[in-house]
Amino acid sequence: MSVEAFIANFIDATDFQIPVTITLDSELRALAEWDSLAALGVIVMFDMEYQKTITGDDLHEAVTVGDLYRWVN
Repeated sequence: MSVEAFIANFIDATDFQIPVTITLDSELRALAEWDSLAALGVIVMFDMEYQKTITGDDLHEAVTVGDLYRWVN
């Protein structure tokens, strides 16, 4: 999985209304629209795109988008 493809999937899953630049170093809690709905979108993304199960607790432990990316590789 390329970084670019993962970030594109992340942006689709979170469905942010305000365009934002995402990198692996982007801190989840610093994203203006990071909320429970965005987190749920990421949980669904992991299930549907990567056949991996993550929980809200897992997302709570993740600090950056890169932390999420490492879970799929």
